[in-house]
Amino acid sequence: MPAQSIIGDSPKRREDARFVVGAGAYLDDLAFANLAHAVLVRSPHPHATILGIDTTEARRAPGVLAVLTIADADADGLQPMRPGVEANVQTGEPFAFIPQPLLARDKVRFVGEPVVLVVAETKAQALDAAECVAIAYAPLPAISTYTAALAPDAPQIADGVPGNLCLDWRHGDGDAVDAAFDRAAHIATHDFVNHRIVTNPMEPRGIVAAYDPVADRYTAHVSAQAIHNNRDFAARWLGVPPDRVRFIMPDVGGGFGAKNMTYAEHALIPWAARRVGRPVKWIASRSEVFLSDHQARDHHATASLALDVDGNFLALRVSSVACLGGYMAGGAGGLQTFQYPHLQGTIYRLPAIEIAVRAVLTNQTPIGVTRGPGFGETVNILERLIDVAARQCGFDRAHLRRRNMVREFPMTNAFGFEVDSGQFAGCFEAALQKADLPGLPARRAASAAKGALRGLGFACHIKGTGGPPAENVDIRFEPDGSVSLITGTVAIGQGHETTFPQILAHRLGIDNARIHLRQGDTDTIPMGGGHGSSRATYMAGTAIWRASDTIVQKGKIVAARALDAAVEDIVFDGGLFVVAGTNRSLDILDVAALARAGETPLDTYCHWTRDAMTFPNGTHVAEVEVDRETGRVTLDRYIAVDDYGVLVNPMVASGQAHGAIAQGSGQALMEAAVYDPDSGQPIAASFMDYALPRAADLPSFELSFDGTPCTTNPLGVKGAGEAGAVGGFPAIANAVLDALAPFGVTGFDGPATPYRIWRAMRDGAAGG
Repeated sequence: MPAQSIIGDSPKRREDARFVVGAGAYLDDLAFANLAHAVLVRSPHPHATILGIDTTEARRAPGVLAVLTIADADADGLQPMRPGVEANVQTGEPFAFIPQPLLARDKVRFVGEPVVLVVAETKAQALDAAECVAIAYAPLPAISTYTAALAPDAPQIADGVPGNLCLDWRHGDGDAVDAAFDRAAHIATHDFVNHRIVTNPMEPRGIVAAYDPVADRYTAHVSAQAIHNNRDFAARWLGVPPDRVRFIMPDVGGGFGAKNMTYAEHALIPWAARRVGRPVKWIASRSEVFLSDHQARDHHATASLALDVDGNFLALRVSSVACLGGYMAGGAGGLQTFQYPHLQGTIYRLPAIEIAVRAVLTNQTPIGVTRGPGFGETVNILERLIDVAARQCGFDRAHLRRRNMVREFPMTNAFGFEVDSGQFAGCFEAALQKADLPGLPARRAASAAKGALRGLGFACHIKGTGGPPAENVDIRFEPDGSVSLITGTVAIGQGHETTFPQILAHRLGIDNARIHLRQGDTDTIPMGGGHGSSRATYMAGTAIWRASDTIVQKGKIVAARALDAAVEDIVFDGGLFVVAGTNRSLDILDVAALARAGETPLDTYCHWTRDAMTFPNGTHVAEVEVDRETGRVTLDRYIAVDDYGVLVNPMVASGQAHGAIAQGSGQALMEAAVYDPDSGQPIAASFMDYALPRAADLPSFELSFDGTPCTTNPLGVKGAGEAGAVGGFPAIANAVLDALAPFGVTGFDGPATPYRIWRAMRDGAAGG
């Protein structure tokens, strides 16, 4: 029997062998001959008319190869960027938007919008030349809040978006909701802010591009999450077919959703390479990450929950506004009409729901996605609203959740979306047991003895995972006895080099070490959905599973011929093709060699399209301590019980969960993309003003899994990696409010920085 790691084992991540010794090959590590360097001149204004651009001095600067503006892009036939989703996913109604020019035309709409592209022999020369570009601006009033965007006299950000309103949509059964509210014994209403954040991957975005004039083809090395999708959009903006663009992805140092989408640089840098006749490199500075990477959240809602006298949920009404930034970019519109409404009601029985959804332009960096987009906003609203209802109506917050949890599956929510599996109550009870609620009074007393407040909060989460609906794999048996596993998904730190071979080894009984994952090149496989929405193991794993079935069927034919047996007498078991009832067998790799020699290789390509998603869920519990004098919040305990279905590699799943919890904690406690309300300028545009969580800010997480196999895929897996960002934010917010209850604080939106907490305590005490 060959040595193998099967589904459920926890072998160490094989990719870490190179990462821990510094042998990873990230974009900035790659060497290219005759390389030129690009720098973008970006708008310093959130909203301004461009009166003129003078590049004369910049063109004369030492080492300069090109100084390019929108006029040059127009002359070469480049196209503006359109969003990835242009219409309401539910109704087909087109959004109001304007395409974003690759370089600003006539007007800038956010600080950091690219205006001029400078290419020079060295980066230092490009930076110096960029300083020589003279741009005359006429500043315009800037909008940095949704209330300002919707004001009757608001400045118009784009002529094609009247009233700055991209989307105004109402969804659900309004009559049923009205009737439920009319008969309700209790109604709880609250306003919620899911504040704007910067995703900040460790490795900034970047691209190195070259143009082959003989083949008339572009090749780009990129730090990205979805290179086939990025390639297709970049080709569209370059005005060429996708087969004339090749994207290659080396190791990637994180993405968190920001690298899912396509940016102006994906077309500008290949175009610049064609213009100057040599490879061109652009790597974002950390300042550019803050100013130009798609940001996330910035969602505002007023929500009301109707309950009967016993605490049964009757109806939910939500009115929300999303701030999209200067342009509707990527999937921002789709997020508001698919992910956000998809699981309204989350894990609870809510027979009637109505949502009103608006999306507005503001003079800020465009919004994209980060872990749990849309679903995180939905869960935050409902989990915090349940605590509000418990407090206002006299219910126990845990009992209120228990009373209303769905316990039978499949579950169909009020909007007709189905969840195939779960045990919501089981995860909830397990999490509360681990949290030791009976011991909370003693812990509160211990905190009080040292001048601190203690609070405990919890949140039940659920998310649909799957992302783009199609995926493919190509499995090739190589002459040296190894197996190439080629996928359209890509890894940005999740551990695919370990887990994907585990799946194939499990299915085919092949020594795990013989299987090599190949990814990150649009020329090696026809398409790919990339990595987003925790889709990779579900989508690529299912394709691997299906391809394995085909390989076994092919192998039986070859083995039957070699073993002089009937095909129907061949049994495949643990990597061996066996003649049933005998000791005659052939190893799968021997069969693969015979098949290759007979010109009927076992190599198999599999493409499939999903018709359902997976729904990871669970309960997260946070316990915080608040210093009465300074307002400093310490996250003291964190318990999570999650249902990810079948775990391919529990160790890798744990690592993904840890990262998501850290991200959710960061948003709850310290992260916020702050804009000056008067000038519209970003005032948290570096790590001097924007804090990320460090190891010392987080406790040891008490993480466990209580999974129910997913029924929508043969592996039984559910997407892992986003739960902590979905459940962590409201769990910590509820814990903070629990701690501040003695001060009469009933409403608080993150981040829970010391000053904001200190002010909330003072305002609450004054109000009391």
